[in-house]
Formats: sequence, structure tokens, C-alpha cells
Amino acid sequence: MLRILLLSALAATGIAFSPIIAHAPLTSSLLSASSSPAAAVTMAEEVKVGDKIPSVILKEGQPDYGTPKDVNISDLIAGKKVAIFAVPGAFTPGCSKSHLPSFITAQDELKAKGVELTICIATNDAYVMEAWGRTSGGADAGIIFLSDSNAELSRALGLSIEGGILVRTKRFSLIAEDGVVSHYFSSAKESSDTWAPNVLAAL
Repeated sequence: MLRILLLSALAATGIAFSPIIAHAPLTSSLLSASSSPAAAVTMAEEVKVGDKIPSVILKEGQPDYGTPKDVNISDLIAGKKVAIFAVPGAFTPGCSKSHLPSFITAQDELKAKGVELTICIATNDAYVMEAWGRTSGGADAGIIFLSDSNAELSRALGLSIEGGILVRTKRFSLIAEDGVVSHYFSSAKESSDTWAPNVLAAL
């Protein structure tokens, strides 16, 4: 009797675990399938002088948690000389202590060089970008803060940082005239290469 009970218990245990073994290949394929969209993401070549800023819809946060507004970046900058800079993340140390402040304090000098508009971009959502612009003093200085939450612009410019929960944008700055890049500043060597003083020195 004891032997029968023992054999029954072993059989039940085997049955209980057999579906896991049977479904192991399916689990692997699901993991592969779930990772395929990230692997399938294609990024353009890194932006360069002479390239046209693509037509991409970004989001601009509104005061008092209003519904974010759609902004087509190419429409916004058409016919203007603009400075665009991007940061990996709003409220992060280097971006908040150095990159953004350099453009806040340089607004008068940039305007004297013919720059009509300064735009800050990150992949944070529009609510975060609005809050950062408001609390940093950047919005008061006239800088427009736009959210590239889907990283569509970042990828089109070849400047996205893939991986992790949030796709980030590489730190960069550029000058565009009527939608065409006339100056490009990469952070590949030094972050400070993208700060406003370096941009001003090139204008």
C-alpha cells in the first residue's frame, strides 16, 4: 500500500512538472519575440551639417497640467535661425547644473548672433519637461522645452541611446537655419563641447 501511494505521488509530481518542460521552447521563443522589437529598431546615421531637421511631432507641456500640445519641429523652426540642444534627462545633474544653465545665460548673446529661438529636447514626458523648464528658469528665459517621448526625433537624428526602460537622447547641440543644420556639436569627446559658450564661439 505504501509503495502504491509513493508511486502515485511521484507520478503526480511528474505530471505537475511536465507542462513546464513541454513549454520550455515556447518560453524561449516568447522571450526572443519580446526582444525582437528593440533589436528591430533602426537608427539613422548621426546628423551632420547640411542635413534637414525631419518633420516630427513633439509634445509641449502646458501650465497647470494642461493637455500637452503637439508641435511639429520642422514647422516650428521653418524660416528661422534656431539653437536646438538635447539632454539625456531632465532634472539630471549634468543637464541641470551645466548644459541648460549655459543656454539660459547665453540667450542675449545668441539673439545677438541672429538666433531667434532656443529649443531644449529630451525623451522625458511633456509634463516633466514643462516642470523642468518652469522650475529651472529656462522657460522664463524664452527656451521652449519639448518632449520626444517616443524618441522619434532622436532616432531620426541618429542620436538615441537604446536600452533600459526609457530610451534616452545623446547630449548634443546644433544650429539650424530654415530647418537645415548649419552647425553641429557632439558630446562624443567632451560634454562641454555642446554647451552654449562653444556654440557661441562657432557663430
